[in-house]
Amino acid sequence: MEKILSFKLSDIGEGIREVTVKEWFVKVGDTVEQFDDLCEVQSDKASVTITSRYDGKIAKIHHPVDDIALVGKPLLDFDVEEDDADNSDSESDSDSETESNSSPQSNKAKVASDQDVARNITLATPAVRRLAMENKVDLSKVPATGKLGRVLKGDVLEYLGQVPAGTNIPHPTIATKSELSSALKETPKSAPAAADCIEPLKGVRKAMMKSMSESLKIPHFAYSDEIDMTKLIDFRDQLKTVANERGIPKLTFMPFCIKAASIALTKYPILNSSLDIEKETVIYKAAHNISVAIDTPQGLVVPNIKNCEAKNILDIAKDLNELVEKGRKGALTPKDFADGTFSLSNIGVVGGTYTHPCIMAPQVAIGAMGRTKAVPRFNENDEIVKAHIMNVSWCADHRLIDGVTMAQFSNVWKQYLENPALFLLN
Repeated sequence: MEKILSFKLSDIGEGIREVTVKEWFVKVGDTVEQFDDLCEVQSDKASVTITSRYDGKIAKIHHPVDDIALVGKPLLDFDVEEDDADNSDSESDSDSETESNSSPQSNKAKVASDQDVARNITLATPAVRRLAMENKVDLSKVPATGKLGRVLKGDVLEYLGQVPAGTNIPHPTIATKSELSSALKETPKSAPAAADCIEPLKGVRKAMMKSMSESLKIPHFAYSDEIDMTKLIDFRDQLKTVANERGIPKLTFMPFCIKAASIALTKYPILNSSLDIEKETVIYKAAHNISVAIDTPQGLVVPNIKNCEAKNILDIAKDLNELVEKGRKGALTPKDFADGTFSLSNIGVVGGTYTHPCIMAPQVAIGAMGRTKAVPRFNENDEIVKAHIMNVSWCADHRLIDGVTMAQFSNVWKQYLENPALFLLN
């Protein structure tokens, strides 16, 4: 005997309460087994693949692609054997069973709905109807691309592009001579601007909204300096061959900046802490989990490299390359984002010199490096030489960190980058 079980979206950690459905790997009627992939969802921080807890057949999918699914609410329904349902740790409820046993009233409603479609009644959501009404568009004239002839928002916007809002459609009557004369005297008018487009915040943008809103509560202290990268450029070139032999095809300056930051954090651990306002305490973090800003097709994300204090430059470079590759594939997990203690951003790969980075709560400091440029400088003999200069901008939580501490930290970081042979001592 068969039974309908409701599969609810479980808690995926990090305080996440809702996700966006990115892709379904199954459809209604498919037979699946335990641990089979069901769908991929996007939280505020990462993509997660949801797997099955049951053996059975897919009876209903509650959310289409790009829909918002809430933690603890039904994601899809399973049609399983009665014995399997009794033995499993199911989350079924009366709503699922009610839906599986349709009442005569619900059957009548379905028949009525089918009859509406048969009578060519235009199907559209309230939001689409409102968009059409605001732009004075007759929905019956809009070519529909949705299921069962449903008019989608994109259909209306495309129609508006073909027939701009406000365009006068000539009436099929014979114009009089005076009307023709008046029309010729009128000054041609430019086509009206396209309608505004409203879209909900989701995924990375939604996460950025939340994190930056929290960042706004932090009193930022800013400090900037410039770093002579000339010696580090030569030092990196010498390590490239060794890096290739260890499976690191690309060795950038970022691993050196990360390791230098970890060394400086050891000397100034308050920059690797967090503030508990309610208890009025400072939590010093033992691990240096340095968060790194990475540009991905989904947007800018900030995963972290774990335990940098225990890794050398090539170890950090390997971890960084793996995070970048996972970011390109959209394969970063919540674990990659968890427990970050300090942040670095290499905005210089895009452009610019100085910036004002925003602290990612509950962290208390962040650094952003600008583009390295070749500029003239005086050497110790007062001779003009070519130097490769990089600007760095720091921001710290002024409730914990004063200007002197930030400057001292920056000086240690700078010392290692300008004298890379010091890395051999760590």
